Amino acid sequence: MKVYIETYGCTANKSDERLLIGLVTCQGHQIVHDMNTADVLVLLTCTVIGTTEQRMLSRLKVFVKTQKKIIVAGCMPSVQADLITSIAPHASLLPAPHIQYINDIISGTPPALMDEKKTTQPKLYESVIAPVMIAEGCRLACSYCITRFARGALRSFPIEDVVADVRTALHQGCKEIQLTAQDTASYGLDLGTHLGALLKRIHALDGMFRVRIGMMNPATTKRHLDQILSGYQHQKVYKFLHLPVQSGDNDILQKMNRGYTEGDFTTLVQRFRRILPTLTLSTDVIVGFPTETEEQFHHTVELLEKIKPDIINITRFSARPLTPAKKMNGRVPTKIVKDRSKKITEFSSTLSLEANRKHLGKTYSVLVTETGKKRTVTGRAENYKQVVLTDSIGIGEVVDVEIIDAAPTYLVGKLI
Repeated sequence: MKVYIETYGCTANKSDERLLIGLVTCQGHQIVHDMNTADVLVLLTCTVIGTTEQRMLSRLKVFVKTQKKIIVAGCMPSVQADLITSIAPHASLLPAPHIQYINDIISGTPPALMDEKKTTQPKLYESVIAPVMIAEGCRLACSYCITRFARGALRSFPIEDVVADVRTALHQGCKEIQLTAQDTASYGLDLGTHLGALLKRIHALDGMFRVRIGMMNPATTKRHLDQILSGYQHQKVYKFLHLPVQSGDNDILQKMNRGYTEGDFTTLVQRFRRILPTLTLSTDVIVGFPTETEEQFHHTVELLEKIKPDIINITRFSARPLTPAKKMNGRVPTKIVKDRSKKITEFSSTLSLEANRKHLGKTYSVLVTETGKKRTVTGRAENYKQVVLTDSIGIGEVVDVEIIDAAPTYLVGKLI
């Protein structure tokens, strides 16, 4: 059969997409990139916020109009099955923890669900970037998060299995390994191991490649900081930290059930920067959490001014099904939420440009990963800064460059 897959959401979903493609291809099916030519349509969903949910439902309505076989996979089937079937009553549902049974669903065979392992399954990579899932689920309980219900409790994949997945990606020509989980800092805590041990094994693999560590929760990071920092010091690991703070106000952080304070977050950043002076810091902020006052919002702005992250990802609070935050009183008016979001967005652009200008005149080793616009290529420096190059360079090559210009979201380099 011809199978069309449309994917949304985080790096974990991108990893699941690689698994779907590998499994479908190994079964003899053909992946197509035009839904009109397909026999089976797969929608790999995300439901992290309300606007994303609406996008999923909109796409599902388009799928239904084709009258083809539909499979809805990912996070939505795990937590919003009724919502899906109200629009597509004949769709097959494949929750995130079970997507390795895609071929059973295509053939109409009820999956046995005997083995939930996603590792050691065939995966197919189509670029030099390989998203590799190291764990699924989460051991934390943030009050606003629906993803933990969709993906379940923490289940770390054995080190040997993850290393095998990385080795497969390298054999297929991948040069950038993106390790992903709901909280990478939690990796191995259910297996008696830790992220640092995994990174040591991956770093020992032969070949030139780089490793990006995905998002980690500050609460877990602070408890296992020494082991995590040891992993970051490996040469092949990007000096890039995605550490979501979500709020700079301790009362709001407590209501979010994040498990740390503003002071804890500040101390973590200081420790990382002391050990890794070229670190690129990315953080996330939620504006308009229930009961957030103007003063509490200002505390977040003050923290960002003090920490000066390279990247700030801003989300407006979205009340998600099943979450404690959905039941909280004190909703912030929409206009105020929009104003706060706009303020941090503008502020973020200024901070990012200031951070990037500090790299002018510096030299970096850049791994070229993608073709850009107007005959350019883009790559990543050792600290994961995006670098645009106008030179003719092959994807997957590593080149030494000097930074000659800066924008809020990228650097411009020239070959040395």
